[in-house]
Amino acid sequence: MFYLEKETFLLYFRSQESRSAASANPSKFAQKFGGTDKCPRCGESVYAAEKVMGAGKAWHKNCFRCAKCGKSLESTTLTEKDGEIYCKACYAKNFGPKGFGFGQGAGALVHA
Repeated sequence: MFYLEKETFLLYFRSQESRSAASANPSKFAQKFGGTDKCPRCGESVYAAEKVMGAGKAWHKNCFRCAKCGKSLESTTLTEKDGEIYCKACYAKNFGPKGFGFGQGAGALVHA
């Protein structure tokens, strides 16, 4: 009798698992255990013990780093562009204003 109950449970669990993967709304089981969030950097599942929220997404603690320099980030020290996260210094250097007088310091300015 126990074997039939176990088999029935497994069939039910697998059907729920495939249904939650196909739907936009994850099941309560998946929400509770964090199986639906995928890390944008590595693509692996993010579980509650290792979850860091930033730029509206769930990240692993180890993946929550600047895409350019690898500096560890906090939710208050990051900037986001095209789905990647950057520290403020790398963001300014790579995506900030460019041209004469920007990012070169006062020593680069020529007086006439």
